[in-house]
Amino acid sequence: MLVLTEAETRAALPFAALIAAVRRMFAEGCEMPVRHHHGVRVPGEASATLLLMPAWQPGAYIGVKMVSVFPGNSTRGLPAIHGSYLLSCGQTGQLLAIIDGAELTARRTAAASALAADYLAVKDASRLLMVGAGRLSQNLIEAHASIRPITEVVIWARDPHKAAQTAAQIVIPGITVAVATDLETAAGSADIISCATLSTEPLIFGDWLKPGCHLDLVGAFKPSMRETDDGAVVRAEIFVDTRDGALAEGGDLVQPIESGVITPLSVRADLAELAKGLYRGRSSDQAITLFKSVGAASEDLAGAILAYEAHRR
Repeated sequence: MLVLTEAETRAALPFAALIAAVRRMFAEGCEMPVRHHHGVRVPGEASATLLLMPAWQPGAYIGVKMVSVFPGNSTRGLPAIHGSYLLSCGQTGQLLAIIDGAELTARRTAAASALAADYLAVKDASRLLMVGAGRLSQNLIEAHASIRPITEVVIWARDPHKAAQTAAQIVIPGITVAVATDLETAAGSADIISCATLSTEPLIFGDWLKPGCHLDLVGAFKPSMRETDDGAVVRAEIFVDTRDGALAEGGDLVQPIESGVITPLSVRADLAELAKGLYRGRSSDQAITLFKSVGAASEDLAGAILAYEAHRR
């Protein structure tokens, strides 16, 4: 049985190959039951979340990921996300691999955002604003830079020191990295805005967005969480990773739907429809596009298969 550490998982999932694998998975499809999503009480601090995400391709592979999200870990100097992925044979049920779940999650999440941006961001997008400075931010920056000609990255976080630390760790040839002190100004000049936070209140406002901007919303994976305001979802052409997931769990869409600002029909397409060529993406270079993701087990399965087969070769 193969066991992949965090570093080995990262090495097995280069973004070019991973984005291609996620694209194929959405185009081909797999069996993907609704994931288990449980709140876990943590005395004296914010509640945690337990996620169980199964998926399989009949006769090929079966996978399941167990992930925990503990917001309080930021005060302990620990990652908020921990998890493991179990990949089994789809013919025998034999366990084939245990893969670092947090690294798999971070990279496949970034790959899904980059895949969406490949359909939705303007072709000459060069300026990226990263909102949030956690572990996922570095993956998102690298993934977006792999599919668009990014030359400038600006990072904003509530803690400027943490933003500076993250900026110092990012070294990509041809790309300058800086820290934003004024979020509104940074957002107003960005071609792509990627948000990966645990915010419960809007951080990015629709009035700030310039024509042609692409808004990538990765945080706010609960109905009670939110990274944008109603103005952003009203102005934007809306896309999601999966309708079932985003419309049930993504606060950036759930809340404005509940208040009647938009409806489920406001979602133009999901990643499967984009990958299959059923929808072409943004309507024009002047349109504002919004991609809301909450994660899908199919993305994990695509990454796990890629990592496993890379080590078999």
